[in-house]
Amino acid sequence: MSSRYSEEEAVQQPAGHRLQQLGWNLVYAYNEEELGQYGTLGRSSYREVVLRPQLLDALAELNEWLDPEQCEEAADTLLATFATDSPLQTNEKKYGMLRDGIPVELTRDDGSTYTEKAQVFDFEHPEYNRFTAVEEMWVHSVDGVYHKRPDLMGFVNGIPLLFVEFKRHDKDVRRAYEDNYSDYQDTIPQLFHFNAFVMLSNGLEAKVGTLGSKYEFFHEWKRLAEGDAGAIDLDTMLLGMCNKRTFMDLFENFILFDHSGSKTAKILARNHQYLGVNQAVESYRQRELRDGKLGVFWHTQGSGKSYSMVFFAQKVRRSFAGSPTFVVVTDREELDDMFISSGPGRSSG
Repeated sequence: MSSRYSEEEAVQQPAGHRLQQLGWNLVYAYNEEELGQYGTLGRSSYREVVLRPQLLDALAELNEWLDPEQCEEAADTLLATFATDSPLQTNEKKYGMLRDGIPVELTRDDGSTYTEKAQVFDFEHPEYNRFTAVEEMWVHSVDGVYHKRPDLMGFVNGIPLLFVEFKRHDKDVRRAYEDNYSDYQDTIPQLFHFNAFVMLSNGLEAKVGTLGSKYEFFHEWKRLAEGDAGAIDLDTMLLGMCNKRTFMDLFENFILFDHSGSKTAKILARNHQYLGVNQAVESYRQRELRDGKLGVFWHTQGSGKSYSMVFFAQKVRRSFAGSPTFVVVTDREELDDMFISSGPGRSSG
């Protein structure tokens, strides 16, 4: 397509093709999107960042107890925001509903009410979710002043979980953070209400981070498995993070909000933490065969031992039946605070 910029041809197009190979539906929306319920993406306005028809379909399929009107109400609950909330507060509230379910009030025959949780994603069967990658989708600010086109956004069941900004091979990846990503946060903040992962890349190098993180805390995704030589390019990151099973696993089990400091920090597991924790979880799965011995998860200083323990406990409690007890021994009071503030949620079993 001759109208596409050089960075699109050199970096963005291959990234989109890779996502297609991983099972994502790829849509190029620049000046080609038709608005409306039956339009290209089902958006009724350029201000919308959620693909509502896909969300409603997922709610209906995953929650048979919801009627169409209740699906609409659940969607409205998920999309509602409070002007007094900071972007990170909004993001945390959305994450809670996306992971654990949207509260829906129901009425019994006797007139009393109770609350059920409506699921947005099928975590047990990642391939059953709708994965859509959209390039160059126009998004307008709520006040209509700013019109922006993110390079690529990744939607799961209509929810924009992935934001990717590209630069040409000869540009520093930091430029994507300072020139583009930071500007989007200021001008189109609704882009990040639901965001899970922010990727920045010039093709040769790629970084991933979370909302609210400084550039220094964005990191590489070097390996698909333990023992790999390691690479810092975009293709390795896409293969490692954006296959459907890993993407949903990362979203469900490897994000936490740390309230132990003066400011809340949104934490995404680093590559070594993800691989190591999943190996430990597999050992837990085979604990009877291993005589209860899970092995040793070795870390170097400053590599995130405490967060790895939280991720491990979080995934075990969400993935296995029962209520296991975890004993954590720390040598600093601030670590005690961190575990209390960001510990795992309730078991889904």
